[in-house]
Amino acid sequence: MASSQLVVQLGIVGGYLAVALVVGLLAYRLTGRDAEDYYLASRSIGTVVLLFTTFATLLSAFTFFGGPNLAYGAGPEWILVMGLMDGILFAILWYLIGYRQWLIGKFQGYVTLGEMLGDRFGSRRLRALVAGVSLFWLFPYVMLQQMGAGEAIVGLTNGAIPYWVGAAGITLFIIAYVVAAGLRGVAWTDTIQGLFMLGIVWIAVGWVLSSAGGLDIVSSSVADANPEFLSLGGGLYSPQWMIAQAVTIAFGVTMFPQINQRFFVAKDARVLKRSFALWPVLVVLLFVPAFLLGTWAAGLGIVVPEGSNVIPVLLNEYTPAWFAALVVAGAMAAMMSSSDSMLLSGSSYLTRDLYRPFVNPSASDEREAWIGRIGVVVFAVGTFVVSLFRPGTLITVGDTAFGGYAQLALPVIVALYWPKTTRQGMFAGVAGSQLFYLLHVFLPAFTVGGVTVFGSAYLTWDFALYGMVLSLVLTVGVSLLTTADADERAETFTVGTRAD
Repeated sequence: MASSQLVVQLGIVGGYLAVALVVGLLAYRLTGRDAEDYYLASRSIGTVVLLFTTFATLLSAFTFFGGPNLAYGAGPEWILVMGLMDGILFAILWYLIGYRQWLIGKFQGYVTLGEMLGDRFGSRRLRALVAGVSLFWLFPYVMLQQMGAGEAIVGLTNGAIPYWVGAAGITLFIIAYVVAAGLRGVAWTDTIQGLFMLGIVWIAVGWVLSSAGGLDIVSSSVADANPEFLSLGGGLYSPQWMIAQAVTIAFGVTMFPQINQRFFVAKDARVLKRSFALWPVLVVLLFVPAFLLGTWAAGLGIVVPEGSNVIPVLLNEYTPAWFAALVVAGAMAAMMSSSDSMLLSGSSYLTRDLYRPFVNPSASDEREAWIGRIGVVVFAVGTFVVSLFRPGTLITVGDTAFGGYAQLALPVIVALYWPKTTRQGMFAGVAGSQLFYLLHVFLPAFTVGGVTVFGSAYLTWDFALYGMVLSLVLTVGVSLLTTADADERAETFTVGTRAD
């Protein structure tokens, strides 16, 4: 690659990052020194910003690189999972969980899910358990963004810039503006990033089609090279696999700290209702072009080097270098808009649910906000160090985190809607399902007499679904067998919601 082309590409990516940093620094001037403003922007977010900050927060390396890589290897049917099934299912869960959380959070002043559940059941240990589980699964997903950035730079520059430089660069950049800006800055940059990457990916689709000879030629190439891509079902995309992916991703997303915390920030009820109604439309508008690009690359004979992603390689082949760099900047925007929110939410779980109740209950809001900023730095550096060892593909890392968060969802729904839920039931549901899931993630599968005794699937269904069922059975069953303690506050989840 010519040095001038490399300079242009890196200049475009660097320029985009600089614009995002300026926006974050402007937001810093309006951000209060108290923890609620730093973490929730004083619950003042409107429809457009809430919709796009949620949208951009979810559209990570998993979307821009992991998904197209999957389409490149196995076809475009995952659009049905992410673009349709998940778009609709998450919108429903946003209403069932998010709207009720917003009502309760507004009335009680909660900042985190752990804070809300700990108060409801009068338990610091439950609060710590929820925070610990959330931070544990957040770690691999932040790491995924750093892996995606490193691989994006490798693919864009044909290996001229090494993996670790891309991963380190995005880590340092995100630390800078998250520490400065808080949620207000994150939400503003997310909105810009969401609009930018949505527009740029559709331009990429048009440019690739034009350069490759048009839709008919590209479709024929896919049909000739990979005819199995054009048929529904079979192989990886079995109905059981697709349903399991849709369910675990949608339920897992609602428990991601950076998404769950968005349920607290809306200015009013109308903002929330408009946002989840528009959500499926936005999801389809992004996932369809991203997955089509991966599919077309397979038909066009694009060869992806080891350790690279298909999108940068495809664009280097069919678009000018400057445009390929612009799309990679959009992809890095997706990674940044996930990582910044993850780090901010992770620091709030660290300070609100661990530091304040167990270390310094009398900490001022200003001190808490600064402890949160320190937490951002420590967490980001830790994930970067582990990302250097490349523990699995983007798909594997992302899928593992989604499944881990999905185990939390049903106990939370039960707690939100069933007043007879007890502290013991919550402990059993959360801890029991997490133990089940962790054993299946980290221990090898084995069979006895040809029958799966311990493995990734039972009766062709993913083990993550069985863990979710277990969480529901344990939460409800143990709650029925136990009674609420005097310090449990069922009224916490009813006061402030009846009128609505």
